[in-house]
Amino acid sequence: MIQVDSVSMSFHVHGRKPLKVLDDINFSVAEKEFICILGTSGCGKTTLLNILGGFVKPTTGQVIIDGQPLERPSPRYMSIFQDYKLLPWRSVRKNIELGFESKKPKVPQAEIDRIVNEQIQSVGLTGFEDYRPSEISGGMKQRVAIARALVMEPVILYMDEPFGALDALTRDELRNKFRVFLKKTGQTVIMVTHNLNEAIYFADRIIIMKSQPGRIASIVDVDLPDKRDVYTSTFHKIRDEVFACLNK
Repeated sequence: MIQVDSVSMSFHVHGRKPLKVLDDINFSVAEKEFICILGTSGCGKTTLLNILGGFVKPTTGQVIIDGQPLERPSPRYMSIFQDYKLLPWRSVRKNIELGFESKKPKVPQAEIDRIVNEQIQSVGLTGFEDYRPSEISGGMKQRVAIARALVMEPVILYMDEPFGALDALTRDELRNKFRVFLKKTGQTVIMVTHNLNEAIYFADRIIIMKSQPGRIASIVDVDLPDKRDVYTSTFHKIRDEVFACLNK
């Protein structure tokens, strides 16, 4: 479904030598596969995700989706960012509804209300529907961003540290719900994280990146059942394997 073909990326700053942040990135992603991109800060994870979403053009190489070169962002590919990107003048409900606005003639308002209400409940925002972003916490803003992406049932979902702003209890609860939802709707997912346990909890495969410049050091298969328990010996065996790859 997704083919990343020899992607490299350099940033040019006037008067300085070009800074290469990605070097010859190659991998493929199958339909409905969950891929985690894992690595320390500065290894180019977010830049790679922006390239995959069509927001940034690589210096060399290309991304191919369903046999076609990626030229620009598409509503079929939704992104959840670290910084929420909510519209401050809109309520929680209206931010979540945003993706439907171009489709309102096709989707009845009653159906939009049903889907939005379902997602508001699923991410634990019941009672905050009419609050604006300035009136809720950072963790709640991230839940709005997650709900906004999920209501559109995208074919591909890109996520950049989507649970990073949440407290531990909320993160665990939302993570469980999120995994169940994705199994039901069947999106292809690429998620950037620096949390090793989180990568193993979600991923079918983990792409481990190293920096200076960003490159793929290893790709690890996560051979675990859909219902995952961080306290099992198999989970810890994979954790040790990924940790060893990170520290080579």
